[in-house]
Amino acid sequence: MQGVRALLQAHPICGTIGTMNPMEAKYNSFAIVREMLETPEIIGRFDFKRTASIAQHIKQAGKLCIAGEGSSRIFPAKNFVDCARRSSSSLNVFTEGSRQCMDYDLSAWAVMTSSNSGQTAETIDFLANLQKQGHQQRFAVTANPKGKIIEFANESVVLTCGKEDAVAATKSVVEQALVYQSVLCNLEECDCPKDAKLAEEFAYQVLDAEYGSSVIDALAQAGTIYWAGRNNGVAEELTLKTCEIARQKSTFLEGTILLHGVEETMLSKDVIVLIDPFEAEWPRIQQRYVEALNMRVIAVAPQQTPFETVVIPALPCYDPYLQLLAGWNLLVQVGIAHNLNIDKPKRARKVGNEYTGT
Repeated sequence: MQGVRALLQAHPICGTIGTMNPMEAKYNSFAIVREMLETPEIIGRFDFKRTASIAQHIKQAGKLCIAGEGSSRIFPAKNFVDCARRSSSSLNVFTEGSRQCMDYDLSAWAVMTSSNSGQTAETIDFLANLQKQGHQQRFAVTANPKGKIIEFANESVVLTCGKEDAVAATKSVVEQALVYQSVLCNLEECDCPKDAKLAEEFAYQVLDAEYGSSVIDALAQAGTIYWAGRNNGVAEELTLKTCEIARQKSTFLEGTILLHGVEETMLSKDVIVLIDPFEAEWPRIQQRYVEALNMRVIAVAPQQTPFETVVIPALPCYDPYLQLLAGWNLLVQVGIAHNLNIDKPKRARKVGNEYTGT
């Protein structure tokens, strides 16, 4: 199966599930494909100094709560938390959904929130509640310069990626994550800015990668697709994207939970996708799933594994982004194999729960 760029350029795509005429507009003009292909440039041109003033407020507080909903929180926030814990930063940081954050006393915490639309009800309610309490460290990230969320923040960052036409968020998720990560880069020495152009090149390579039809067919025919990986937002975000793009049942298995009981309900028709799996767990996964259950196990990793492997470039700072893009590429091909309009799901909405207050 050819990569995302080839799809946009109307190159032939073949698979055993569904057939298509690559000359038809419905196969070569998907908005989600165009938006995915805009992402590498967004990575390459990103200005890490944009959050310098916000970073100083967060440094002063020493504690940061990151809130939001759906794709605006899963990868951007959890990638930040993971990066902060891997670094030498003393920043105390956590992330939860907006409603749950309203249960906490955050009077001494800086707060960052994201809403692509700027109209997410839960996030706006959270900021409005903090505003009523006199909280003065409220920061927002949005792609909408007229978004309601801006009215309830002390300072906001407006994304440069532009409007997304597809329901499933892609380029905005990556830029939100870069905004968050730039905060950390403004607090300590960071290699991300100098590696941005190389990351852009690698991102194009990942989106251009071609996968064998057997891999795409296995995913398309799966009863459930299980995404397994670190709690850094990558596998969890791809779980949501599986629902939105491929319209298949999908579950996120955090860390090593794959080896702690979930096999009891798995079926041979299910597929497991491992995101950069822990090498120490390879033999057990092989034994329990490939050998005992006859399941397909696919890995996305910077090196070959004992499983069918999508090998991607490695670049510290940007590894999670490249993993995410590799997952996008897989899911676009699966959606095409199903002959779906991958831009417009039947039930999912661009703004999951839109703010209607005044």
